Amino acid sequence: MVFVGGVPRSGTTLMRAMLDAHPDIRCGEETRVIPRMLSLRQGWGRQTGERWALEEEGVSQEMLDAATRAFLLEIIARHGDPAPLLCNKDPFTLKSALYLSYIFPNSKFLLMLRDGRASVHSMISRRVTIGGFNLSSYRDCLTKWSNAVEVMFSQCMAVGRSRCMTVRYEDLVLQPRATMQRVLNFLKSPWHEGVLHHEEAIGQPGGVSLSRSERSTDQVIKPVNLEALTRWVGHIPADVQQDMENIAPMLSRLGYNPKANPPDYGPPDPEVINNTERVLRGDFKTPTRLKRLVQGSPKMVSKEGRN
Repeated sequence: MVFVGGVPRSGTTLMRAMLDAHPDIRCGEETRVIPRMLSLRQGWGRQTGERWALEEEGVSQEMLDAATRAFLLEIIARHGDPAPLLCNKDPFTLKSALYLSYIFPNSKFLLMLRDGRASVHSMISRRVTIGGFNLSSYRDCLTKWSNAVEVMFSQCMAVGRSRCMTVRYEDLVLQPRATMQRVLNFLKSPWHEGVLHHEEAIGQPGGVSLSRSERSTDQVIKPVNLEALTRWVGHIPADVQQDMENIAPMLSRLGYNPKANPPDYGPPDPEVINNTERVLRGDFKTPTRLKRLVQGSPKMVSKEGRN
């Protein structure tokens, strides 16, 4: 089993869509319930009166671990069709990576990382509601981004590099082939060319299932392209930009230059340049089977026939 997570707007949906295009891997949409269950379990484990009361009534931590494991496994297994490798993508689950690694000893983790300025601009411009983030303030959101990614990164490092891999969104977009080769090697899954063309598998039997409620749906229906890479440039207030090192110290820790505006993320693959030109020219058209999804139909594009 593999868990994909990261701060929202960091490429978690793109990663899971590319994995879903692999015939041996099934992720599916966000469950939303798994992070809530993990939060409940964390509360039951704290040294509080509630934990003492549970233990007095014969409900041990071992019982709670077994119940949590069974609950999560049931949700993940029945969330879609069977596959050799099951995957879950709920962004904030990686705040509990260490605990998940304990109750699922054979699991692996992919932590998506992205320049926090881009993540925050995406949150604010697309009005993506995230608990605790003040979408009217770049300063607040960047501070919260730094705190959240620090927790996830620390959890990932504690799990260990053999089981938790960090993946930069910028690398995934600029050099998708090399990045996905590393990811699939890490997951011990064979290479499949389809992961580079996830958009062709959307809505197809055994392909990529999308939900209208996922805020990235209108973006991941397109081939991997450079549209969103530096969209944040020029939008962050000057006073926030000047104080960026103090507001978001995790930028430097993760290798992003807080003073570069825009930064140099690296060269794109020729195929990505071609994809971007197609998208900007309008050559890429929303497939008919997806129009209702993107235009606001309450129906989902279902995944069928995967085995």
